Amino acid sequence: MHPEWESVIGLEVHIQLNTVSKLFSGAKTAYGAEPNTQACAIDLGLPGVLPVLNEAAIEMAVKFGLAVEATIAKRSVFARKNYFYPDLPKGYQISQYELPIVYKGILSFPLEDGLIKEVGITRAHLEEDAGKSLHEDFHGFSGIDLNRAGIPLIEVVSEPEISSSKEAVSYLKTLHALIRYLEISDGNMQEGSFRVDANVSVRKKGDKLGTRTEIKNVNSFKFVEKAIDYEIVRQIDVLESGGTIKQETRLYDPAKNETRSMRTKEEANDYRYFPDPDLLPVILNDEFIDKIKATLPELPPAKAKRFMTDYSLSAYDAKVLTMTRELADYFESTIKQSGGSDPKLVANWVTGELLGALNRAGLDITESPIDPIRLGGLIKRIQDNTISGKIGKTVFEALWETSHTADEVIEKQGLKQITDSGAIEGIVDEVLKANPDQVAAFKSGKDKLFGFFVGQVMKVSGGKANPDQVNALLKKRLS
Repeated sequence: MHPEWESVIGLEVHIQLNTVSKLFSGAKTAYGAEPNTQACAIDLGLPGVLPVLNEAAIEMAVKFGLAVEATIAKRSVFARKNYFYPDLPKGYQISQYELPIVYKGILSFPLEDGLIKEVGITRAHLEEDAGKSLHEDFHGFSGIDLNRAGIPLIEVVSEPEISSSKEAVSYLKTLHALIRYLEISDGNMQEGSFRVDANVSVRKKGDKLGTRTEIKNVNSFKFVEKAIDYEIVRQIDVLESGGTIKQETRLYDPAKNETRSMRTKEEANDYRYFPDPDLLPVILNDEFIDKIKATLPELPPAKAKRFMTDYSLSAYDAKVLTMTRELADYFESTIKQSGGSDPKLVANWVTGELLGALNRAGLDITESPIDPIRLGGLIKRIQDNTISGKIGKTVFEALWETSHTADEVIEKQGLKQITDSGAIEGIVDEVLKANPDQVAAFKSGKDKLFGFFVGQVMKVSGGKANPDQVNALLKKRLS
């Protein structure tokens, strides 16, 4: 971006809540059901039906608010947001407007330079989702699936305090991890459980805020970054060419890596908000809020700090291992299974070999073929010198491909480390005898050849010789 310009970004994130039934009806919320099999009379907006509020959704919204240190409204109101869309059967959406259930919070997230940035959470309000228009399987027509109509969402609205696409992605990843820690949403972006609207504007440094555009319904972190970057450049080009930015809603096309106009951006008065006459205000007391507060789990910042204190991990390792609740639990379970004497070694195996293998296979930690019991068993055998770290990688590959334990693999493949000093001495002598020129060169001052001798001894031993003993015996012989 040109140095005289700066971008101002605010994010609106729609998060689908993990309730069994919908926000105002008893219809199910399971993903993937046949179209229109999970929509009842209330979801369809039929005459005479009345909405009934789902208490579990209230609890989840309060839980989120407490986690971001927000104010929980003792009195909040549902409103009707009026607009026409084919998959909005009532002709309005039940949402919250002037009196949301959560407001004035803070989300802290890491920047690339390691510093922590705080962005304000303006509000997090409850609302029902709309249905879904289907275009792929129809020729000249659109189908409407109302299974999603009425599913509970919280919409988390940030202050316009984000300065770049990378900051936006870090904010979103932190928010995504938080809702999974709280277990209020699965955060599945492919299934629409975590949908991002990005409000982007640019201005000359020191000027007032520019006109913003909204990039609607982006469903991957990578696309959020690309869409914001494209929009920033587009807006600067328009302004530097003497044009003006229109306040509008735009869609991001990942195939063309561009945003395109969708519709003129509506203002609040376009929706004709008014309190829903069928729903009473939501009144919460301190006892209700305190009860939910008591259920809060250890959140990522606190967990990372504890990992650094209890396990002597670096800030980087602690951050990686607390990215998700499942990964943090896996790490601590593996420590217990390995005997608990070397948490740093466990961290290295989890963040290195395991996450690398999962990434290559496109798997989540919850889908790992190696559970903490078997990985802990492998690490235990490295700690007690049954095998070396290098042989450990061979054992790891076998654990990945089979259901065997580390002990079974070591026994079956004959991988036990050679720790008998007499046997290692014999291999060392054999290597030195076979390489007289290198021995002479080493003794004449070419110290770097020491690594050559170590490599040869490990090669002859099939990688089984204890590396510490190899180093000690070579130094003794070569001196």
